[in-house]
Amino acid sequence: MENINLIESFAEFKEFKNIDRATLMSVLEDVFRSTLLKRFGTDENFDIIINIDKGDLEIWRNRTVVEDDKLENPGTEITLSDARKIDEDYEIGEEVTDEVKLVDFGRRAVLALRQNLSARISELEKDNIYTKYKDRIGQIILGEVYQIWKKEMLILDDDGNELILPKQEQIPGDFFKKGDTIKAVVIRVEMRNSNPYIILSRTSPVFLERLFENEVPEIFDGLITIKNVVRAPGERAKVAVESYDDRIDPVGACVGMKGSRIHGIVRELRNENIDVINYTNNIQLYITRALNPAKIKNIEINEKTKKANVFLNPEEVSLAIGKGGQNIKLASQLTGYEIDVYREFNESREEEDVNLDEFQDEIEGWVIDELKRIGCDTAKNVLELSAEELEKRTDLEIETIREVLSILKAEFE
Repeated sequence: MENINLIESFAEFKEFKNIDRATLMSVLEDVFRSTLLKRFGTDENFDIIINIDKGDLEIWRNRTVVEDDKLENPGTEITLSDARKIDEDYEIGEEVTDEVKLVDFGRRAVLALRQNLSARISELEKDNIYTKYKDRIGQIILGEVYQIWKKEMLILDDDGNELILPKQEQIPGDFFKKGDTIKAVVIRVEMRNSNPYIILSRTSPVFLERLFENEVPEIFDGLITIKNVVRAPGERAKVAVESYDDRIDPVGACVGMKGSRIHGIVRELRNENIDVINYTNNIQLYITRALNPAKIKNIEINEKTKKANVFLNPEEVSLAIGKGGQNIKLASQLTGYEIDVYREFNESREEEDVNLDEFQDEIEGWVIDELKRIGCDTAKNVLELSAEELEKRTDLEIETIREVLSILKAEFE
């Protein structure tokens, strides 16, 4: 009876992979000594032998033999009469070593001891998990999807530790089911109600940066540096890279032969469109590269206000702005400059017409589609009709029509 509960405890403790053997032994001995201190008033004259693998526990008490009428401290002394019950050869002044059985502690004491052990080891395990992942912030973790909820997913690592991937940290195109392997980066580690709370992300720019480090040896080796990363997760990303070796083309190295290196990253990010840009201290050139694939005619830089006015041919404006304004927004984040785009006409341009699609940054797409439905594909097609005529032929409100006409007229002034 004396060892059965503790043997079960040892079997449990062996499963804790985040606690090293020396620390575990130290905690176990500390708990046993606390119990001895409560029961005998001291733990100094006890030897504790623990075998975690076998679940063995031995407690040996050392006491000095004294005359029967001179016993002062029963915790450290034993009378000659009692000593000779153990062995008849004992004499006064000798040291008696006898084993203390847990059964002598009583059932309640053994249960309390086991509970104390479990609590201490569990607390130590939690602290170790917290410390382990605190040191891994910014690193990629490979885990298994264990449970999926509406607002988050529960991921288990190789040691069975629980990690959380919130919905807002998942790429819009992500779809996982229980048992799938998932890759994410550790972005935050907290303690909530004394439990480690490890938060992962697949939308963080750091995740994309780590994927590049894994796929591009030159980045891992430090020959190429990632200067900045900005993302619209699942849609588009821009990565500025710089090489410290003139013989290495940083963009080419990141993309790989026929896109071999970047394809794996794109697939992991659910076909996110990734623009790799050669970093430069020349801010005009940097902005020009950031707005790729649009071709820039001229740039006006205001370094004090961190603003840049970019001038392009009308047909290039939609390329610079991008779908939903993503290209210009990411370019602004990448360069640190607020970018505004303007159409620039040649002198001979005055008589030229402009396709309605070039106004997508100013006129909503459904309005353009409605104008196209009545055969108005260009700005001049629309301007040839009066506001009243347009109201009759389309489903547009008069206020919307007047606003559209104002925008189109401004294009030719």
